[in-house]
Amino acid sequence: MTDVDDRTPAPRPTEMQVRARADALLSRMTVEEKVGQLVQYFSFGPHFTSDGPALQQPDEVEHALARGRTGALLFVTDPAETNRLQRLAIEGSRHGIPALFGFDVVHGLRTIFPVPIAMAASWDPGTVERGQAVAAREARAVGVHLTFAPMLDIARDPRWGRMVEGPGEDPYLASALAAAQVRGFQGDDVGAPDRIIAGPKHFVGYGAALGGRDYDEVDLSESALRNVYLPPFRAAVEAGAGNVMSAYMDLNGIPAGATRRLFTEILREQWGFTGFVVTDADAGRDLVTHGFAADAAEAAARGVGAGVDLEMATTDPAYAHLPEALERGDLDIATVDASVRRILEAKVRLGLFERPFVDERRAAVVLADPAHREEARVAAERSAVLLRNEGGLLPLDPTTLRSVAVLGPLADSRRDTLGPWVFDVDLDETVTVLAGLRGRLDPAVTEVRFAPGIRPARRVFPSMFDVHPGNVPADPEDFDDDAELRRAVSLAAGSDVAVVVLGEWQHMIGEGASRSSLDLPGRQEELLRAVVATGTPVVLVLMNGRPLDLRWAAENVPAILDVWYPGTRGGTAAARLLTGDVSPAGRLPFTWPRSVGQVPLIYSHTRSHSPSAQGVRYWDEASTPLFPFGFGLSYGRFAYSGLTLDRISVRRGESVAVSVTVTNTGNRDADEVAQLYLHQRHGTASRPVRELAGFRRLHVPAGGSRDVVFRLGPAELSYWNAAAGTVVQDRAPFDVWVGGDATAELTTSFVVTG
Repeated sequence: MTDVDDRTPAPRPTEMQVRARADALLSRMTVEEKVGQLVQYFSFGPHFTSDGPALQQPDEVEHALARGRTGALLFVTDPAETNRLQRLAIEGSRHGIPALFGFDVVHGLRTIFPVPIAMAASWDPGTVERGQAVAAREARAVGVHLTFAPMLDIARDPRWGRMVEGPGEDPYLASALAAAQVRGFQGDDVGAPDRIIAGPKHFVGYGAALGGRDYDEVDLSESALRNVYLPPFRAAVEAGAGNVMSAYMDLNGIPAGATRRLFTEILREQWGFTGFVVTDADAGRDLVTHGFAADAAEAAARGVGAGVDLEMATTDPAYAHLPEALERGDLDIATVDASVRRILEAKVRLGLFERPFVDERRAAVVLADPAHREEARVAAERSAVLLRNEGGLLPLDPTTLRSVAVLGPLADSRRDTLGPWVFDVDLDETVTVLAGLRGRLDPAVTEVRFAPGIRPARRVFPSMFDVHPGNVPADPEDFDDDAELRRAVSLAAGSDVAVVVLGEWQHMIGEGASRSSLDLPGRQEELLRAVVATGTPVVLVLMNGRPLDLRWAAENVPAILDVWYPGTRGGTAAARLLTGDVSPAGRLPFTWPRSVGQVPLIYSHTRSHSPSAQGVRYWDEASTPLFPFGFGLSYGRFAYSGLTLDRISVRRGESVAVSVTVTNTGNRDADEVAQLYLHQRHGTASRPVRELAGFRRLHVPAGGSRDVVFRLGPAELSYWNAAAGTVVQDRAPFDVWVGGDATAELTTSFVVTG
């Protein structure tokens, strides 16, 4: 079916036209038809089975479409199937209303980019925006209209597995990346060609679950909520996000997905959000699980009454019971109409009434676009963080290497190279670290030998995500653990350098994958220690989505490069980084603790009693991090000088310009991420010892310099004050630091007066 090529620009309706068309449809709809628009079903197809939550069977989905009882589907990425189901939706509606199709386009569809925490490590909104634009183009080509991304949950406890999906610990960095992702997904606004609706999630506080345990309750002060957890969402809304997803957990004793204050008062009334809100999977019915609602009808009334418009349901949606809730008087029809109107308006803005189908022939062309793979490679290069490089071991010189041992269970695992939260992938296109090095090094000069050393780790507990092909590695037959480890060590001993690729298997992180330990899994550290003991120079390449316990490695391994889960062209990028074709310039988007006993450990803490002892809070270990927030090494060397202000005193509401010169004193061209941190010395609240208030990624040639100007205005100098119950800007002195991470020493100060 090639009914319409949706690249052809359709006349864009005005907001008045959007509202008028939605209202006209609404006036002709029955209660049952309205309720159908508020239900989104999973549609996995007949091949899909699960030991997890019950899922709709294909005939159930088609029956709902034929009766106009669902307005949206998700998890369909075959354009032919999308068109078939869309036709059923239109023909099943008395009013010809098309369906919305959603998908978890978290870090790519067919072309997989580095995981979101890695993209955050690029400290480059432009790279992030381009990556999500590629994802949107591929998704729209196959018929997807809505993504459940970006995930904007601030995460300060790395035991929480979903840290991998988000922007890290800092609200300033997260806000810049949030806006970039929305622009990448949506373009200028909802309905832009080759773009999809962005869906920031999970609103709000999900990343603060007790103990880092996924889905567990969250207790947040109003100060933390306003100053830390809400800002990235506000940035996404201001960038035009058309959808927001609710969160699963209790927030301060009330399920977040039924908190009117969040969705109606803050999101819509205070921020002016005009899009629609969707639940996370089964979070509508979860209100019964929480003990917040007595039954499904009450759960539906509580959800819609709070301002949550669309229920994502694996089976038996609570919102299907809305007619019962209306009959009981649990809510009124005007409230239901408001939710339905928002769904209809989204469909009008997307142009689905005029162009409901996808061009199947074009979809194949878009998915195969080699430019997308190149963009993914560049993103992987810009995301990698060099954590250690003693003696200048890196970059490796390809002209002098005669033998390289590539070791570790992740070195040639295509599925792990992609990372979690990808489903519609082509593993044949994925380049592993082993393949990347073999492609980069001349076989006539360098022999590249491989041994996994240890067997893959299997998931201990089943998950609904295991049903996707390749999510859990097969247990290799006849794998002799001790013999394989000895073989890996032997290869290392006979090589010029050993590249050891370790970390977490991709199924060990993500949703439902919290950990009680940050240790390298299984026998990985044993393998690493044995390889180091050979005396061969060792480069540790990490694949991960959170900090791991690297205390031994940080003292004994000369070079450590964190490539995260680098995506489709990750191995190519890793090889180029290791051989110096490009210099690493990623910077950590979180504080890296020494051990799990330190978490949560954040740089932007407040000053407490005995600040001089801040780094020695434990009797058995330093309280300082292994690597600070914003940290990352380079093949260049950078010096900061000439820190000046355009004024040393400003009145409230005014701005101050901060200038600094960044010089590359090394002999290699490289990127640097200049970072500005602020501290308000005193005021009407205790303020963090340092807070990121500006950053700039810039390329500096060897021996060259770049001047950088940061502007600090009311947004950077204000905060939400718990005592006042509002945003305030105090009259106070401010300290400024500029440098390459959160421990920057170049400093000056100014005063806010009046």
